[in-house]
Formats: sequence, structure tokens, C-alpha cells
Amino acid sequence: MKQPPSLRLRLLAIIGASLLGVWSLVAVWMLVDVRKELSTALDDRLAASARMVAGIVAQMPPPAVTGLPDTPVAHALDVVARDGLACEVSLLRGEVVGGPLARTAGSPGMASAPAGYGTYTFGGRLWRTFVLESGGLRIATADRIDVREGLLRDVALTAGVPFALALAASLLLLWAGIGRGLQPLEQLRAVLARRRPDDASPLPALASPPELRPLVDTVRHLLARTHAAIERERRFTDDAAHELRSPLTGIKTHLQVLRLAQGRPEHAATATQALADAERGVQALQATLEQLLTLARLDGPAASGCAEPADAEATARQAIADALDSAGTIQGARDAVPPEVQFHAPGAALAVAVPAPLLHAALRNLLDNALRHGASRSTVRLAIDQPTAGQVRFRVQDDGRGMSEAECAQAVQRFWRHSPGTTGSGLGLPIVQAIAQRHGGVLALHPVPEGGLAAELTLPACP
Repeated sequence: MKQPPSLRLRLLAIIGASLLGVWSLVAVWMLVDVRKELSTALDDRLAASARMVAGIVAQMPPPAVTGLPDTPVAHALDVVARDGLACEVSLLRGEVVGGPLARTAGSPGMASAPAGYGTYTFGGRLWRTFVLESGGLRIATADRIDVREGLLRDVALTAGVPFALALAASLLLLWAGIGRGLQPLEQLRAVLARRRPDDASPLPALASPPELRPLVDTVRHLLARTHAAIERERRFTDDAAHELRSPLTGIKTHLQVLRLAQGRPEHAATATQALADAERGVQALQATLEQLLTLARLDGPAASGCAEPADAEATARQAIADALDSAGTIQGARDAVPPEVQFHAPGAALAVAVPAPLLHAALRNLLDNALRHGASRSTVRLAIDQPTAGQVRFRVQDDGRGMSEAECAQAVQRFWRHSPGTTGSGLGLPIVQAIAQRHGGVLALHPVPEGGLAAELTLPACP
């Protein structure tokens, strides 16, 4: 995979390209303007030279207009030639131009050039000409176009070299300035690089500019959430290991008793009881593992609200059937009267914004908890209603000994039990709490004044 350029280099490229583009447009604009002004100035010089020669000739008597070296006209042409111009002075005879009376050295012969400005080719070179006709005389001045272009190139080079040096110096200053401006990011990187993985302390105060404060705050909050999640998983792992150790130890003990009683007729009852106890230990271990897997699945991202809605009444009836079947198996040996669940649901169908398997797991755990901790031969009540148009509430109530307000707050903690001898994994209510929080719901536990506990699970409804 190609390594992307550094942020410093990207900023330099963006700002440098912007400066180069803007100043290049300005330079082109200035060059065009200078070219126009230079052409105008050189044209004005041609016209001024022609008028100067015409003025000198006008002050002389006609016989003095000759090409001899000592005449004023010859001296004027020398002045024009020193400026790099070509000049010719000719007589006009009607519309016919006579031969030149005087001319500068290297004059291309401009007898065919009309009056005024023009650009023509003489002797294989391109010339810019100006012809002035006055007092029977014709004065033609000209300069070469390539000389003009060379002058323009010199002007552009004279202006371009400082521009290029200034641009290079600007890029160097930008490189240093961007590096200085990115120092807060480098400081943050250095702090994070020196940080140990198990360091739970908050980030130290950094002198960051306002633009970087949201990033620093986000990193600080992310580290806090990450450490909280790590600590939560560490506690969960320790508690899970402790909870799984007890059933495994019990199964191992029962199997050892079974091995000792095996083959001895007088210990047949002991072997049967040990086998039954081992099976119950395996069932308890299996139930704990299933609860742990359910909690692990709930740590992932939640599904969309009503993508997989559950039917409230149908899911509740299925949870009641499963809970009664499990409770009957556990209590059948000690009580001939099976438990009972009274169910009340509204007549209208209600759709809950929770997948049916998760809603079934939540209701099953609430019912198992109520049946396990209710009084002997108790009746558990499950009711469904709508406190508001966008919510569905499930209320499970038993008539057991109940819990205090403080115990209700602790009951949603993982592996918490009401008393040391209480059966169960201690994960049922935490699973219900996780399902509720994951889907925008609320689990509330309330002690009932006449005895027992009421658990209310409120979840969002689908239209």
C-alpha cells in the first residue's frame, strides 16, 4: 500500500500551489500590461524621433537638406541612430517618393512604407515603422521587432528572477512555519507514544490551539472509555472464572463419588444420586455459559430500530412456556403443584423495536428470576401495556420476599446474588439491562409494598 504524504508536506503543497497559481496569474497579467506599455512607449519614441528630424529640417533652407556629414540633418540622424533606430529622409514629388536625401547606417530602405505606424518585413527582418510626411519631406523611422522582443525578455527576466527567489524563500518559510504550527500534534503523538497500555491516568494538560482542542478532548474521552471497557472486561473475566470454577468443582466431586461407588451394590443409591448431581451441575454450567455468550453478543453494535421487530404478545407467550417448562423441571421433585404465570396483554398487536430472540431472552430471564425467587406455590404475573404511544412496557411481578431499594440497584450488576445460597448464575438481570440499554429501553426494579418484586422493562415500539 502506498504511503500517503505527510500532513506537513500536503499543507506545503496546497499552500505553495495556491501561491504559485495566484502569483503566476499576477505575473502574466503584469507581463501583458508591461508588453503593451513598452510597445506604446517604443512607438511613441519612433514618432518623437521622426518629428525631431522634421523640426530640424523645417528650420533649414531647402538647399541645406543634403546627406553630407556636416549638415544638421546628418547630426540629427546620428542622434536617432544612437537610440538604435533606423531613419530615412526623402523628398516628396507629388505622390512619388524620391531617393533618400539622408539615412542612418543599416536602414532597410523604407520607401514602400505608408504614412503612420506599420509592421513590415525589410531585408528578411520584421520592422516596426512610423512615416511622417511634412513640408514636401518624408521622414521614416523604424526599429526591429526582435530587438523589441529581446528588451521585453530582459524586462521579464529582471522581474522574474526576484519573483522566483521570493517564491522559494516563501516555501522555505512555509515549511518552517507549518512545522512549528504542527508542534501541538507532535506533542500529542509523543505523549501517546510514551503512554503505557495499562496507564489509566488522564492525559496531561496540553497547550493546544483552539482548532486542536476538540481532537485532544476526543482522544481523552476515547482513552477513558477504552480503560473503562478494559476494566469492565477484566472484572467480567475474573467473575466468570470464579463462577465457572464452582460448578466444575462440583461436577468433579460428584464424578469421583460415582467412581468410588461404581461396582458396589450397597452404594447404588449413592452412585445414582452422584450421577443426578453431576447432571444438574452440567446443566448449571451450560446455563451459565449460555448467559455469558448472550452477554458477549450484546457487546456488539445494535441492530437498527425496527429492522427486525418482535411481536410483543407472541414472544411473551413463548417466553412463558419456556420458563414454566424449566421451572417445572426444577421444582417437580420438591413440589407437586406446578408454578403459574398469569398473563395479560392488550387486544391490539404491538411491535417492539428489538429482535425477537433478544426480547425472548429478556422476558425469559425476568420470568425465571420471578419463578425462582417467588414464594412457594406462587403466582407470577406478566402484563403488557403502552405507557406512551412510542413505548411498550412489560411488567413481571412475583410475591416473594422482595428486595430493598439498595438491593434493586445492585441486582443489575453481573454475578450479584441476593444471598450466598441463592441458585442461578447472577447474569439474568444484567442481560435484561444490557438488552434494554442497547435498544434505547429502560429496566426498573421496584419492591412491592404487599410483598414481592416488580420488574418493568420498557422498550421502544415500532409504528
